[in-house]
Amino acid sequence: MAEDRYVFETEWYDPQAELQRKYLLTFYLKDNTIEMYDVKNHRMFLKRTCYPSVELSDLFIGARVTIFSRQLKLVQYGDVFTRKCLETRRSRTLALVKPDGYQKMGRILQAAIDAGLIVSRVKMVRLAPQDTADFCGAIPTYAQDSGVFDRAVQFMSSDVVVAIELVGQDAVATWKRIIGPDDPAQAKAQSPQSLHASCGGEDVVQNAVHGSDSNEMARLELEFFFDRKWQPTALVNHCSCAVIRPHAMRQAGHIIDDILKAGFEVSAMELFQLNKQMAQEFLEVYKTALPEYSSLVEQMCSGPCLAMEIRQENAVQTFRDLVGPHDPDIARALRPNTLRAKYGIDRVKNAVHCTDLPEDGALEVEFFFSILQQQQQQQQGS
Repeated sequence: MAEDRYVFETEWYDPQAELQRKYLLTFYLKDNTIEMYDVKNHRMFLKRTCYPSVELSDLFIGARVTIFSRQLKLVQYGDVFTRKCLETRRSRTLALVKPDGYQKMGRILQAAIDAGLIVSRVKMVRLAPQDTADFCGAIPTYAQDSGVFDRAVQFMSSDVVVAIELVGQDAVATWKRIIGPDDPAQAKAQSPQSLHASCGGEDVVQNAVHGSDSNEMARLELEFFFDRKWQPTALVNHCSCAVIRPHAMRQAGHIIDDILKAGFEVSAMELFQLNKQMAQEFLEVYKTALPEYSSLVEQMCSGPCLAMEIRQENAVQTFRDLVGPHDPDIARALRPNTLRAKYGIDRVKNAVHCTDLPEDGALEVEFFFSILQQQQQQQQGS
């Protein structure tokens, strides 16, 4: 009797050869072991082995997993069995934080996380009027009424939005249930715990958050936000860089909420999956300064991390004050209201990276929102 296992077609960008290499990744359900097969060379690349950092919940189309320093993108199901088992279980939807939901973006993100949905992609975007018209024109609530459509186009292009890809079982229906009816007045009457009710808003246009209406709409909306090249929203001035480490992503919404409540502006945001080379480059300044440097590198590429540009006058110093001491135990003893005191575990898993030196704020922001974005575009085009 054949052993149950899931197979995925994956891609890995080889920076030395500047090539996309293709592998079949097999995940065995019985003991959570994995193996990799090199498609081009028709040979086993990695024999079946235990790799605890890869779990079944990590495996869905579009996900990125790091295996022995190779960041693999799961691009397709590898066989019919895997497709039948996972296609309905792992559906996707778009959660879109509208301009009037900006101050509540942490709460909105945390609602998705607490519901068991996986946050697989995040990008802050500033829509031009024509982009907004393209997006709103496909939404029946807006397109059926010219007055509503015109207001929606004007409103959605008035400030930044945050696009979030959510993955989970019956993701479209789950997220629609969480956000509630589109009309905030109706939501307050029928679903008072929903986001449309609790996050305020005036009408079906200004209601803080959007969710896809169907699986097909989710596919189109996700392509709209994540398959296009967008101009970065980072301003690269009066800024610090914040990175929510992989281990703290389960509390990402709470952390963002604390940052906004402290009066900081989040002017750029994107989810990244760093490979070892990227993590080493970003953390190179700490190589001789921190004894746990190697462990910090491993932690930063152990899963997705959320990078943000944080702005305020004297941003580096004031944000460092909010983040707190490097060691969470010291933070809890001396400054219990700081981010590391509240969300950190130890000196490696200390929840949030922040820029340490004023002259490095713009450099670290550029690393994520210029250098890494260019690398990603190069990989996608190869």
